Amino acid sequence: MPHSQTSAPRDSLAGVRIARGASPWLLPTVATAALSLVRARKSGAAKAVAVPATALAAGMLWFFRDPEREIAPGRVISPADGVVQSIMPWKDGRTRVAIFMSPLNVHVNRAPLSGTVTSVEHIPGGFVPAFNKESENNERVVWHFDTELGDIEMIQIAGAVARRIVPYIPQGTKVEQGERIGLIRFGSRVDIYLPEGVEVDVEVGQKTVAGVTRIDRD
Repeated sequence: MPHSQTSAPRDSLAGVRIARGASPWLLPTVATAALSLVRARKSGAAKAVAVPATALAAGMLWFFRDPEREIAPGRVISPADGVVQSIMPWKDGRTRVAIFMSPLNVHVNRAPLSGTVTSVEHIPGGFVPAFNKESENNERVVWHFDTELGDIEMIQIAGAVARRIVPYIPQGTKVEQGERIGLIRFGSRVDIYLPEGVEVDVEVGQKTVAGVTRIDRD
């Protein structure tokens, strides 16, 4: 049965639901915009700053939004908002589904299945664009979940703009399907590996919504 995702602790700003981990980027931008707007009445220089600063602050609010979701039914649901970039059979029988996240997507990632987080590993690397094949060597966080389907691997991959991946939960945590588990600032890519025998029910180029789009087929 579908269930509503309860609100996890997160940063907040003027009542707007903001992703946890956004404050280091968002608060200085909003503060600059607010200060320049106040001073714009008396200063031409402040007025010149106010317009781009306000536009940047609005963009940041949009980038770091964290909407509530009605979690859809299904064994495996998308961990990320974005577009399916590739579907690739793996040597060990698994199938990798790569989801590209643009800067306009929601950046909060969600658990694809209910289970226990058995591993959260940060791996240093580069910052080439996420659509580049070499992005597999980028900075990333590798997740493993113990689920009813066995071990599920999910990888958050940084890109040319995304310079920080923020896991929300540690190893050993039990998670519900669709629960928020981490943030990739300014987008990038999320890969999920489906176990052998699990068929994919998305196509390359298809848009996905975290917690809503089903990845597998019965």
